[in-house]
Amino acid sequence: MRSLPVLLLLYVALCSAYPLYGASRDADSSMDLLQQYLENYYNLTKKVESIYRRRDSSPIDNKIREMQKFLGLEVTGKLDSSTLEMIRKPRCGVPDVGHFTTFPGTPKWSKTHLTYRIVNYTPDLPREAVDAAIEKALGVWKEVTPLTFSRMHEGEADIMISFAVGEHGDFIPFDGPGNVLAHAYAPGPGINGDAHFDDDEQWTKDTAGTNLFLVAAHELGHSLGLFHSANPEALMYPVYKSFTDLAHFRLSQDDVSGMQSLYGPPSTSSDDSVVPMEPHPPASRTPAKCDPTLSFDAVSTLRGEILFFKDRYFWRKSLRILEPEFHLISSFWPSLPSGVDAAYELISRDSVFIFKGNQFWAIRGNEVQAGYPRSIQTLGFPSTISKIDATMSDKERKKIYFFVEDKYWRFDERRQSLEPGFPRLIAEDFPGVNSKVDAVFEAFGFFYFFSGSSQLEFDPNAKKVTHILRSNSWFYC
Repeated sequence: MRSLPVLLLLYVALCSAYPLYGASRDADSSMDLLQQYLENYYNLTKKVESIYRRRDSSPIDNKIREMQKFLGLEVTGKLDSSTLEMIRKPRCGVPDVGHFTTFPGTPKWSKTHLTYRIVNYTPDLPREAVDAAIEKALGVWKEVTPLTFSRMHEGEADIMISFAVGEHGDFIPFDGPGNVLAHAYAPGPGINGDAHFDDDEQWTKDTAGTNLFLVAAHELGHSLGLFHSANPEALMYPVYKSFTDLAHFRLSQDDVSGMQSLYGPPSTSSDDSVVPMEPHPPASRTPAKCDPTLSFDAVSTLRGEILFFKDRYFWRKSLRILEPEFHLISSFWPSLPSGVDAAYELISRDSVFIFKGNQFWAIRGNEVQAGYPRSIQTLGFPSTISKIDATMSDKERKKIYFFVEDKYWRFDERRQSLEPGFPRLIAEDFPGVNSKVDAVFEAFGFFYFFSGSSQLEFDPNAKKVTHILRSNSWFYC
């Protein structure tokens, strides 16, 4: 039997200058809309005559009550104004009856590492914006399960993602702008698991049009096996809604519980070939900004702010505001690993480069750039170097410093290559910096070296340490 897709429908609102029951035409339209809604989503038996002409209204009233209960409305059994407003909202096309948090039969993937492929692109957004939206959509599910994802650029992936208009080969044609936004299939072989997006919509990165991330996150929830939720706060609630703070979007506990009923919580083990999925640590492990023993994994500037990375988190410090913001790394960059090793900003490219192990990523704003991660060997490092401890960009001299154990390399930004004569000993060229460097960045003409809970302010012109500070002195602790 051919799989039924998950359809995201957007109903065109019926505009009227009259009260709800002020004219027979408006009443007819409202009742026709209600009938179509109940037939599509609540298993109302289709009849030729409209429901307001039926002699026995009790089945209709019961279906209205069922719908109102599921959608969290006041249960009246009548087509009141709040119910009519709800059924005119955009929503997903899967029926709401059945009381499943997963599809009937509970289909799910039999493996935890899945592949996906973006087959083609919409002209509405740059390619890297589409890549980032899909990556972020998968990332919200990855964060709460043992699932990991890797992208394929050719061949057959588990989840094939495409943009199309009209008939596109699955016998479920799209219908132009404003109605069906997308559809997806439950887990399984072949077309199952795939997600299709209607390219007649206006796809956007924000809420000005149809937000690709939000639609993709909902649809990919179906691709992973989730059905609908009756919780209005859940991403998997059938009625589509926008979120004002997209950068900090988080799943509801209802979404988390539903997905974990299929795949369980995040795994404590990881495969080195993919970005590891970190478990949620207990609250006691959350770093405190004024802990006197606080150390950092990496520190970098970003568009006039300073980012301090620690485990799964980072602080975002503006020099104009005393209190730093505290975030999960995955809330901004879902595909980045936790516990990064090093980071630096390259202002000329408006990018921050993040290092972990023998790989590095490029981020611009809250998007990971296409073509990453790359191997550090592509920068010219020998195969014996397996990780970078700390890195820093000297924007005045157009040099990038890489610190590994007790040595450092220097990269010429203009020539795009490591300079000859390196590595050199850190202690020789940075007198006073005698211990292993955890993190480093440049600001106000000084180099700030972090080692454990200590921070050294180094003057590169005088070649000496000018101040010894706590690592978290930037937080005014």
